[in-house]
Amino acid sequence: MKFKLTNLSGFVAVAAILFGTTIAIAAKHPVPSVRAVGLAELELQVLLDRANFSPGQIDDENGKNSREAMAAFQAARGIAPGARSRKAVLAALGAGSVKSIVFYTITAEDASGPFIKTIPGDMTEESKLPGLYYTSVLEELGEKFHSAPVLLQRLNPGARFTAGEHIRVPNVLGAAQEAATATRAVGVDRKPGPAEAGMVKVVVSKKTSILTVFDRKGEVIFHAPVTSGSEHDPLPLGSWVVTLVQRNPTYNYNPALLWDGDQANAKVKIAPGPNNKAGL
Repeated sequence: MKFKLTNLSGFVAVAAILFGTTIAIAAKHPVPSVRAVGLAELELQVLLDRANFSPGQIDDENGKNSREAMAAFQAARGIAPGARSRKAVLAALGAGSVKSIVFYTITAEDASGPFIKTIPGDMTEESKLPGLYYTSVLEELGEKFHSAPVLLQRLNPGARFTAGEHIRVPNVLGAAQEAATATRAVGVDRKPGPAEAGMVKVVVSKKTSILTVFDRKGEVIFHAPVTSGSEHDPLPLGSWVVTLVQRNPTYNYNPALLWDGDQANAKVKIAPGPNNKAGL
């Protein structure tokens, strides 16, 4: 059984699943919209991301994902919602302790690709490609720094996004994230060992399309927006045990299994890559 996670947040959650977890999937009521007053939205999103409460794609906008991440963070830290809790929220997030924007030098590896100019959209045509690669260095860097490409462009007017260029990026790559990024780049397929099983529990909410990871004490250690099925392809409710995590999977397309599948297309295999519909 596979779960499709959003690209920007899913890989951290999958890293947690590597320890062997129980997944509970249930419909939940959405948390109230809460936001700390007095912080620029971009800085707030960076701080939430660093705290493992993902606002989704960092875009410098006070969107639904950011509001839900902030509400979840406050609830997890036992901070009451509302403007009166502003100082406590900022302190818990570590506001002022790190720069929200830092410089990054684009490496030769970043710029080496492989890249693909366009993604066809037609499954038969996609099956002919060697991989569903990034379409540009900019798209790749957006993924790396959990950011909307348009935000990176706005932070770096006139940038060409080539090797050796110094650019400004959201400061989201702490030591843990850098390690996760490196592991993700090489790919990992492994089953949890007996001593690792049950270290965390993952709950996916159908109602809010939110994934939450709890540790053994029941404390929230990760929160992220995810794709959680649709009316025609619903999320199966229940409790599940993760037995295998497969990174960069091949997508086995079968139109007969999809409500909107083009029956004119045959079954095909879509090569792995960040734009593969099976996710990272």
